[in-house]
Amino acid sequence: MKSKAINHGFIRVAAAVPKMKVGDIDYNVAQILEFAKKASDKGSSITVFPELSITGYTMGDLFHQQLVIEKSKEALNRIAKSSRNLKSLILVGLPIAFEGKLFNSAAIISKGKILGLVPKTHIPNYKEFYEERWFASGYDLYDKEVEISAHMVPIGTDLLFRIKNSPEIVLGVEICEDLWVPIPPSSFQTVRGATIIANLSASNDLIAKADYRKNLVAQQSARGICGYIYTSCGVHESTTDVVFGGHAIIAENGSILAESKRFQLDGELVLSEIDIQHLISDRERTSSFNGSVDKAEKKNFRFIDFDLNIPPPQILNRYIDSTPFVPSNPTEKDKRAEEIFSIQAIGLVKRLNQSGIKRIVLGLSGGLDSTLALLVAVKAFKLLNLPLKNIYAYTMPGFGTTKRTKSNAVKLAEALGTTLEEIDITKGAYGHLKEIGHDGKNQDLTFQNVQARYRTLILMDKANFIGGLVLGTGDLSEIALGWCTFNGDQISHYNVNASIPKTLVKHLVNWVSEQKDFKEAHKILTDIIDTPISPELIKNKGNEISQKTEELIGPYELHDFFLYHFIRWNSSPAKILFLANKVFAKKYKPDIIKKWLIVFVTRFFQNQWKRSVMPDGPKVGSVALSPRGDWRMPSDAEAKLWLKELRD
Repeated sequence: MKSKAINHGFIRVAAAVPKMKVGDIDYNVAQILEFAKKASDKGSSITVFPELSITGYTMGDLFHQQLVIEKSKEALNRIAKSSRNLKSLILVGLPIAFEGKLFNSAAIISKGKILGLVPKTHIPNYKEFYEERWFASGYDLYDKEVEISAHMVPIGTDLLFRIKNSPEIVLGVEICEDLWVPIPPSSFQTVRGATIIANLSASNDLIAKADYRKNLVAQQSARGICGYIYTSCGVHESTTDVVFGGHAIIAENGSILAESKRFQLDGELVLSEIDIQHLISDRERTSSFNGSVDKAEKKNFRFIDFDLNIPPPQILNRYIDSTPFVPSNPTEKDKRAEEIFSIQAIGLVKRLNQSGIKRIVLGLSGGLDSTLALLVAVKAFKLLNLPLKNIYAYTMPGFGTTKRTKSNAVKLAEALGTTLEEIDITKGAYGHLKEIGHDGKNQDLTFQNVQARYRTLILMDKANFIGGLVLGTGDLSEIALGWCTFNGDQISHYNVNASIPKTLVKHLVNWVSEQKDFKEAHKILTDIIDTPISPELIKNKGNEISQKTEELIGPYELHDFFLYHFIRWNSSPAKILFLANKVFAKKYKPDIIKKWLIVFVTRFFQNQWKRSVMPDGPKVGSVALSPRGDWRMPSDAEAKLWLKELRD
């Protein structure tokens, strides 16, 4: 099922760490309501408080005091009544006496009603934890309902909470230690439909424990392909030998969306948006996730349906990356670049070893794509201990080749120590134009494509002649847009750039330029990065590049953003437009973004037939368009449905 379009699949959630006083229930209730109102006013639809937040977690033997048990229940009713004025579902923790046992429970509350109680399943009793002294496990529960203020309330570890008007949003609940066991309750909850997990926790702080805790949350959200709201009690729980920091985390499918600062005396409220559409999309296509549903322990869950209005997000708290293929963190960026470059090189190494070919042929234009392909070839040959002179780079100036690009191609090959040969294609291209009846004056598509195909013909013939492999240079962005000449630069024996989008190509070339193995080429690579992107297929005025790709088909930073969200998350054009307008608001006007998104959708659908016959190339990321693996689409599919959404 799909979320309502107005929300674009987003639901804002909050993890609250309120101030509190151990044993002062009235004070704690006031703080819970204050933070709940604050979260509701900020648009949170689900707000989670820490474990045993009504009483305090560190009560010890005071948990058995009848006064505490009764006042906790009264406090729960007060919170429930006050929730009538809140727009948010809230989750609080308290001890519940039932069946002659005491349960450490989470209460789920909405619009004045207690929807259900979920007891903690796994009770820790080691080191500083000795909860078994007071609490029974949810496994020890017999009945399925408990009476609270003359109302029967569902209780159990088998409860899932589903929003009626957005049934794809299903909330599962676990408490603290439940996350730390080999098979957490949330593992069963997610395979039975839960898309968001709430964890009410009381995890004390030790050296490096916060990082471990964060990794646990991130990993569980990844395994469950779910959103995960985790909040642990704050500094005011600290007592005797333990200190609590108040760790709040919101995660989604392996990524941390928001995290508290910890050790804040005034408490903290952390908000972000969970993208339910992303989660549903990933679940639908991850066959192993769906397969695990049938193999999982057969546990029947009770669904508690309730009404909740989810307001459309006007402002997003979560970070939306404008360059999703290039990490923004410098350390991560360099680490990622090294990994990608290695994947490209090893893919080529394997192809050369398997084929027994020891020579490479490629066209070197002085542009970014062919530069990256050459750098990968050099790396592969060094790994194989093959002479770099066995890399045959051909610069093939044509009608639109400028002095700058030709010069950089020559200098780069010389700096890297590869073989370089110049073959001027002007005469041959004119001859071919004449053969097909073209006057050679009209710089139309035929005029341009003749050059691309003629260059490929030369490379293929040269490869036959010397026993080499033609290395492709076209990148993922060009493949997505069909910005390549069929049976021209679209074809090769192996394409190392096949899953590298243009924004990443630029970053990789820049990263390689900083490596000591390529220091001789640093200055040249820097100039190549600064050169305007162009196919150089039409005649230039003077020596300036007149055919600039991004002026013709749009900025690659936009197209790569569109591509990522269209392929990785199967997002609708309306949602992509919504996100792009948020991310690029300071750089592009909405009508410009929409214009180029229409171009992207149109060209993507029009050019699948080119992708259907693309050569092999190494997959490096989650977005790839190989017809043999990641992307299988009919060549004649209609784009009308997608374009209509943008034009309505």
